[in-house]
Amino acid sequence: MTDLAAYGSLFLAALLAATLIPAQSESVLGGLVVLGEQPVAALVAVASLGNILGSVLNWLIGRGVERFRDRKWFPASKSQLARAQLRYQRFGYWSLLLAWVPIIGDPLTLVAGIMREPLWRFLILVSIGKTGRYAVLVAGVGAFT
Repeated sequence: MTDLAAYGSLFLAALLAATLIPAQSESVLGGLVVLGEQPVAALVAVASLGNILGSVLNWLIGRGVERFRDRKWFPASKSQLARAQLRYQRFGYWSLLLAWVPIIGDPLTLVAGIMREPLWRFLILVSIGKTGRYAVLVAGVGAFT
């Protein structure tokens, strides 16, 4: 596999996995680590960058989604949206360290946008969590190969 194909597929898988689209990137990263054709640090960097950018897309959607909350097609009821906002307020911006967690992480980044979380703080916390998750994954794969 060429480097461009490896890095490109990893970046795309990581980006999609961080959006509200159901996808996952761990198997792509793990497979590339096992193949051993690219430096592990570069793989972690590419996966992290893609995953962080996917979360930024969620944050941007959150920033603009409020204007559509009264439309019939809006995917969340007023009470669901209010409940999500209350939870975010309760746990605060530190909850963004959990943006990597399946099921809760992607909606969390969307709610952060709705709550007008500053982008600089969002990026720092999401980057720490997502890069840390990939580093642990790579260490785990390395321990078994």
